[in-house]
Amino acid sequence: MADLTPTPDFPGIRIGKEGPYGDAYADYACRCGQSANASGDDNVKDLVRDYTDNHGPAHRNGGRK
Repeated sequence: MADLTPTPDFPGIRIGKEGPYGDAYADYACRCGQSANASGDDNVKDLVRDYTDNHGPAHRNGGRK
């Protein structure tokens, strides 16, 4: 399987879970240079919210949502 880890050259977000009872995890890299990672359901939700509001989608169309 290919490495799906986001990088500044291949920005995006990756979200996963270690089995049905494990902790969620996520990481992102944005073309603006920011990156972050999180583990645990609540922390992952916060990371996704941050990415959506301030990074990936926020940088499309000159920052207009």
